[in-house]
Amino acid sequence: MLRLATPGYLRFSQATELSATFGGGEANVAVSLANYGINVEFVTRLPDNDLGRACKMDLQKYGVGTEHILTGGERLGIYFLETGAVSRGSKVIYDRAHSAISEIKTGMIDWEKVFEGADWFHWTGITPAISQGAADVCLEAIQKASEMSLTVSCDLNFRKNLWKYGKSAGEVMPELVAGTDIVLGNEEDASMVLGIHPEGVDVTGGHVEGAAYESVSKQIIERFPRVKKVITTLRGSVNANHNSWAGVLWDGKKLYESPTYQITHIVDRVGGGDSFMGGLIFGLFSYEGNDQKALNFAVAASCLKHTVYGDFNQVTVEEVEKLMGGDASGRVAR
Repeated sequence: MLRLATPGYLRFSQATELSATFGGGEANVAVSLANYGINVEFVTRLPDNDLGRACKMDLQKYGVGTEHILTGGERLGIYFLETGAVSRGSKVIYDRAHSAISEIKTGMIDWEKVFEGADWFHWTGITPAISQGAADVCLEAIQKASEMSLTVSCDLNFRKNLWKYGKSAGEVMPELVAGTDIVLGNEEDASMVLGIHPEGVDVTGGHVEGAAYESVSKQIIERFPRVKKVITTLRGSVNANHNSWAGVLWDGKKLYESPTYQITHIVDRVGGGDSFMGGLIFGLFSYEGNDQKALNFAVAASCLKHTVYGDFNQVTVEEVEKLMGGDASGRVAR
């Protein structure tokens, strides 16, 4: 998508200009993985115009493969961002109706060709929220990925302002999650998408206990037998500029908990969950058999994302591992 954000902390009513960048759930994950040296391809549908070409070039700039991007449709989806401060939360306005990806149909993408030689397929709950066609294509991809023995991961990513085409997340998402191996979400995702509720959680009070999510993880695995790992991001919102940040991972037998970071001067929190997922996929690849280290990498990577403007997490493996090792000093490297 094209992201149009008000400068600094200006409200929409105050802004006389907007900062233009690109972003989006799966694209953000792809950029993170490319930053970490993973060979990655991004699949979408973009219009054949200057904005579509600029978006494609932006992905290429970060090392993301674009070979399988379709060209068609009339326009690129947009979202408008107003960044909140202290007690005023951020706001997002979506403008995605009739976008190229919203008008995609099954059969347009040769998923067997896309997945040839691939190990992993990642999708988010944002895609099936856009339109019935996007939901159908997402299911088509999951089924082919399963048939070809790829690991399938998803971020539940509930966005209430996107589900506008007559179906709810609860009606569409379970069939997609049923074909997934690794599930990421938070307390709102579990509740609104799957109807599963954690106990003893108070996110508005800035305090989140990881152990409260063990029962949620167990319920997800019981309901969806294919799921092997359930990961929950734990965001405690003290205010718009100060969040606590951590995560837990349930592997069916054991609950792993990460360190908790206090992010006291947030630069940009949009894309935080995507940067977590990118870090997690990298960690599961690179630290095979060490779920604790993979989780710690994901949390540290997404902690750093909160210091980077824009949707994309532009940090290196070395920077993430430095924070994992306890160095949060922010000293100048020279």
